[in-house]
Amino acid sequence: MSLIVVSPLARIAEMAVRHKAREMISLLAANQDFHRPAVIQAERHLKLAMNDISFAGTGDLIAPQEAHVAEIIAFARDWDQALPLVVHCWMGVSRSPAAAMIASLAVAPDDDDDALARRLRAASPFATPNMRLVEIGDEMLQRGGRLAKAVKALGRGADADGNTPFALPLPLCEPSMP
Repeated sequence: MSLIVVSPLARIAEMAVRHKAREMISLLAANQDFHRPAVIQAERHLKLAMNDISFAGTGDLIAPQEAHVAEIIAFARDWDQALPLVVHCWMGVSRSPAAAMIASLAVAPDDDDDALARRLRAASPFATPNMRLVEIGDEMLQRGGRLAKAVKALGRGADADGNTPFALPLPLCEPSMP
């Protein structure tokens, strides 16, 4: 079953091992160092330096950019869907859910944006996807504003402790709990 496992940084090794993942996307601030789980193939680990902000960025903050989203899309399209893909950020609440939605639509472009948003909310009451990533993804994937509209309709997720991974199933897959 094709899944995208969304995780906070603190639980990436556990989630990668539990779900037998070999590929991972990391969305963290520049110079935020961490240890890649040994089960993740080094050549199939995409590291993107960005802050969890929804504006152009000031000072040392790096806003999500078109180049970041292009890398997420390309990486997802090369993903071997026989095994889950782990996508993580610091807390697993904003950047990684947005990237998971983008990755899902990159490999399943016929998916309905509202259905994807509903699957995200069913998988996580906490997810509040980063709107800058969502809007860039919407444009790059030629969704015509549908993805951004669907995510805005979700509203803000519940308060999170940053320790709650979840699995986002691709279309036609049954949800699986991490």
